[in-house]
Amino acid sequence: MKVNKELNSEIKRIHKEIGSDIDKRLDEFKEVWEKGSEEDIFAEVAFCVLTPQSKARNAWKAIGILRENGLLFNGEAEEIAEYLNIVRFKNNKAKYLVELRNLMTRDGKLLPKTILSEKGDVFQTRKWIFDNIKGMGMKEANHLLRNLGFGRDIAILDRHILRNIAALGVIEEIPKSITEKNYYEIESKMREYSKISKITMDKLDLILWYKEAGEIFK
Repeated sequence: MKVNKELNSEIKRIHKEIGSDIDKRLDEFKEVWEKGSEEDIFAEVAFCVLTPQSKARNAWKAIGILRENGLLFNGEAEEIAEYLNIVRFKNNKAKYLVELRNLMTRDGKLLPKTILSEKGDVFQTRKWIFDNIKGMGMKEANHLLRNLGFGRDIAILDRHILRNIAALGVIEEIPKSITEKNYYEIESKMREYSKISKITMDKLDLILWYKEAGEIFK
């Protein structure tokens, strides 16, 4: 792998500058899984259902509103859709949230942590999420796992990340479309760069996001 030295130096500089902030954010992600309620964890899963082709801040704002008015845990799709005007494809996503709630409920109780914990290691859990949660692709499955503190060895390949790792020389070009197969291939190359740079994948994601947006969010 022939890495762009200039961009690699910039990534290391950003890591040095905001490393403590990144560590704090990743600790907050882990805390949701370790100390959060089943409702807190469900909110994280629901957030990742809302994020495709929408701004992350808008998706999280919508989740907050739905929690406040009780619709996230009890609302019908038509009711939920009324509060999703700030995300794209609101009607479909409202239906997905209701289906998600059904998927994560056992004996009348919402149990996302219990259900996700049964699926195996991070890669097996990711596969289950990708195969079973409607509205979530590989990127969103990884996003969810990172936001629950399991992102050390997986990549969230959004357009910002792809653009940066192409410029970095990790991949030769940005693919026209992302299949499950080439997602794994790109992720493997990013994992190789992670070892070269000695920066874990979850930290790399936040560094590259910060480089693009100037902030650390989720």
